[in-house]
Amino acid sequence: MNAYDNAMRQLEKASRLMDLNKDVLARLSAPEKVVMANLPVIMDDGSLKIFEAYRVQYNSARGPYKGGIRFHPQVNLDEVKALGFWMTIKCAVVDIPMGGGKGGVVVDPKSLSQKEIEKLSRAWVRAFREVIGPYKDIPAPDVYTTPQIMAWMADEYSQLVGVPSLGVVTGKPVEFGGSKGRGTATATGGFYVLSAAVSELGLEAKHTKVAIQGFGNAGSVMAEQLEAAGYKVVALADSRSTIYNPQGINIKEATEHKIKNSSLSGLAGSQDMLPEEIFSLPVDVLIPAALENQITKENAASIRAKIILELANGPTTPEADEILRINKKIVVPDVLANAGGVTVSYFEWLQNLSNDYWSEEEVASELEEKMSAAWSAVSVIAKKYNVDLRTSAFITALERIAKATLIRS
Repeated sequence: MNAYDNAMRQLEKASRLMDLNKDVLARLSAPEKVVMANLPVIMDDGSLKIFEAYRVQYNSARGPYKGGIRFHPQVNLDEVKALGFWMTIKCAVVDIPMGGGKGGVVVDPKSLSQKEIEKLSRAWVRAFREVIGPYKDIPAPDVYTTPQIMAWMADEYSQLVGVPSLGVVTGKPVEFGGSKGRGTATATGGFYVLSAAVSELGLEAKHTKVAIQGFGNAGSVMAEQLEAAGYKVVALADSRSTIYNPQGINIKEATEHKIKNSSLSGLAGSQDMLPEEIFSLPVDVLIPAALENQITKENAASIRAKIILELANGPTTPEADEILRINKKIVVPDVLANAGGVTVSYFEWLQNLSNDYWSEEEVASELEEKMSAAWSAVSVIAKKYNVDLRTSAFITALERIAKATLIRS
């Protein structure tokens, strides 16, 4: 089953439970618009290369389309459609007035020079300029796209329309219209949701053991925030190894070791394990913060954590989800847990439109309010329908999308 089939299966399950309006279901069963283009780029050696590109505008019932652009060799239309659908759900879960979209270019960016990546980024904007804009469709960074790429895209669009239009994309450098707090927003949003979940379950931070799979930007920032709040981070995993210390890992030491050795393996005081062993450790909270499809039917039954917080996108397969549900595990789904990124992207857009920029403290305060409210809404719906949090998050989003759709029709 591909990503889009999986997304539609999630839609069907939630819509059946809540008896979603059939017209709304029909609208959400396909994107509103799919735009494809071939991007011509003159390479450094003077040759011309054509790159296949997409923009899926999935749903705009609640506002302009919002969603990232990924540069990846495996990009395909079904994947982009699925991601556009999930962005529609994610924006509605955190109750920001935006719809969902997604873009992609079939390319291995590691094989391109910086100048070639800039040309490709500007070519993408030229190809899609008629369908994007600060009030129509606001892209953002995704896999292998960066704040620098967003700056090139904003600059290209501004040149094309003849006026400064920084609000056409988000995720830009702070020096070029970006928002403070954007770089840590995914982890910070997840931290706020976890804090709410832990509080509701009656757990205390100092007695809560956490394992984090993935020690990139989101995972490392989450580890720092958990340590500062008194949680005991006892396990970390990167692509090569898992390290475990039941007494707690010093995150600053782990970060320095990772930078120096390009691996967590060998950190003094910690036990080295195979990467996959992180899933079966005796912890209270497991945070997958790496790639998709990490929790599978093969390892789900061995998970001992009470809470799984999905900081990564799609880390749990549908088959694993069912095993976790039967085993009474609390899975805080990605469309809620990692929505801090798109929430601060929305804040950045607001700041661009008003030309009034917020302090880091203001961003953090607004983010905490949004994420805490989202957790509360999803938690209430879970109890109302007696469903897991993933299904509840979808129902929460679909109720909001349905109301906007029916008001407009």
